[in-house]
Amino acid sequence: MSHLRGESRARYVRDMFGRIARRYDLLNTMITLGQHRRWRRMTVRRLQLPPGARVLDLGAGTGDLAFEVLRQQPTARVTAADFTPEMLAVGRERQGGRKLNWVIADALNLPFAAGTFDGVTSAFLMRNVGDLDRALAEKHRVLRPGGGLALLETTPPRTRLLRPFVHLHFRWIIPLLGRLLAGDAESYRYLPASTAAFLDCEALAARMRAAGFQGVSFSIHMLGTVAIHWG
Repeated sequence: MSHLRGESRARYVRDMFGRIARRYDLLNTMITLGQHRRWRRMTVRRLQLPPGARVLDLGAGTGDLAFEVLRQQPTARVTAADFTPEMLAVGRERQGGRKLNWVIADALNLPFAAGTFDGVTSAFLMRNVGDLDRALAEKHRVLRPGGGLALLETTPPRTRLLRPFVHLHFRWIIPLLGRLLAGDAESYRYLPASTAAFLDCEALAARMRAAGFQGVSFSIHMLGTVAIHWG
């Protein structure tokens, strides 16, 4: 996977998430011990959405973050966008799925006019995109002036003391759960590999600033392996 670039990488990621779509939510809960729900609540709060806000959840998958937007701001108009049709199909079947606008979209070429949204958010997307700077630029483009961005991402562990435990969880436990519950250990080997290769918190914050975002900050969770960035 690490050697793939451009459309080959995009096709690999799309096919991988398509294979695990039906088990994705269950495995998310088990891998994070249920903590992903709390992180999503915190991520949405960072948007500080007004009533009736227009919100884009990019890389929405089955819609967890998009549904959380509606829980916190029921009058929001939420678009859940992803480039994996199988994930969106699962999301549409969920309770309340008709309240969301489901769109197949590429994070590098968003089909929305400039200034369309009051808030843009994503969860565990940015480490998967083929061009991080372009993805950030597209998010910036579709936000109105003063609009908010909030990102929930995995991040490389910050302390050496915890690295053996994190390594055990990521390299062995996660692929084992993937094999047992989704019949796909390979897809769940991708998670630790992509996390290890991704930017640390400070570097991602710097890239957000370079894309034009202001007031950028972040918080760290899950023994230093998960971060929420906002700006």
